[in-house]
Amino acid sequence: MKNFFTLIFVLIFQNLYFGQNTDVEFHLKFNEKDIAFGETYISKKKDTLSFETLRFYISSFQIIYKNDEVFSEKDSYHLIDQSDKESLIFKIPVNSKKEIKAIKFNIGVDSLASVSGAMSGDLDATKGMYWAWQSGFINMKIEGISKSANTRKNKFHLHVGGYLAPNYAMRTIELKVEKGQVKNNIIHINADFSKLFENISLSKTNSVMIPGEEAMKIADYSTKIFSIP
Repeated sequence: MKNFFTLIFVLIFQNLYFGQNTDVEFHLKFNEKDIAFGETYISKKKDTLSFETLRFYISSFQIIYKNDEVFSEKDSYHLIDQSDKESLIFKIPVNSKKEIKAIKFNIGVDSLASVSGAMSGDLDATKGMYWAWQSGFINMKIEGISKSANTRKNKFHLHVGGYLAPNYAMRTIELKVEKGQVKNNIIHINADFSKLFENISLSKTNSVMIPGEEAMKIADYSTKIFSIP
């Protein structure tokens, strides 16, 4: 009985001292509507498109507090995959009672992980996001169908990656957090891909499969899609 009460006390103390976990939840959208595979969307370029694959890496996730303290997640690599709803949420062990000023993260995988090769977890090669040691990881993979794409079965493939200059595809995002935006220990992050396709004409750019100039442009465009609702 004594050991039971000791355990209860320890659990309560840990919860009070460390705070609860905070969930980070991504919402993948097109024109502010949730993306669904099989649905048809229209871009600002007047391209019709439907998605079949939509994945990207989030890494080096940080929380910046009002007092300028910074929490940096360890071993921070998360594959966000529209086909796997569980992947859209991950937990971070932070004190949820502190007021958050901003969040910061990378889109993609850093050069150290790239040269280390495919590993376990979200960096496992079976996830379909690893090219080879020469090219490293695919930071963002977007595949689908568009009548604008003059390709076999109107398929488009946009694979964004590269870890060597001048084709370094990882990008850093910092989002300001306004008061009241974090509720119930959940940080919601929208990724609206209509903003990415504002700059892409699928009649011209429909097959990006290696690091290069086109991939770097898409990497730049991807920095505009994230927001905190």
